[in-house]
Amino acid sequence: MASVEPPSHYAASVRRMHWTIFALVLLAYLFINLFELFPRGSATRANILAAHYTAGLAVLLLILPRLLLRLRNGRPPITPPSPRWSELLGNITHVALYLFLLIQPILGIITLQVGGKPVTLFGVTLLPSFVGLPNRALSHQLEDIHGDIGTIFYYVIGLHILAALWHHFGRRDNTLKRML
Repeated sequence: MASVEPPSHYAASVRRMHWTIFALVLLAYLFINLFELFPRGSATRANILAAHYTAGLAVLLLILPRLLLRLRNGRPPITPPSPRWSELLGNITHVALYLFLLIQPILGIITLQVGGKPVTLFGVTLLPSFVGLPNRALSHQLEDIHGDIGTIFYYVIGLHILAALWHHFGRRDNTLKRML
């Protein structure tokens, strides 16, 4: 009886979803950092902010299918195997990343809703405001929390990237290659 060799890469659908979400998160960060460069009330500023919202909505729409693909397809083994502490740290980082990808867009939507603002892109409403009486003070507090979480995740995302590079160039295992 022939033995079945475990896959050396994530399934193509998992890899595509990973890099698509990576690109959307990168765009969300890019747009939120660019919008401050334009004057308040300008159409360019509004559209850049709307593009940030749109990238966040797209992440939210893709994260659950991404998780389902990951669960359905499993993880290819790391070769050579990582030490237990490294595997544990990787698992914690991945849980944090998934929570971020789920919570951050939801918090952004709640912030807009509480503020009575719809999500629009180039004048087209993508998500209307469902709140009758906006609470601007609470919306600003939520916006600050959303921004703080975004800042924290610069570091978590950076840790994820550095770990992938460490696995590739330091440990010389297949961790990074599995996602390429």
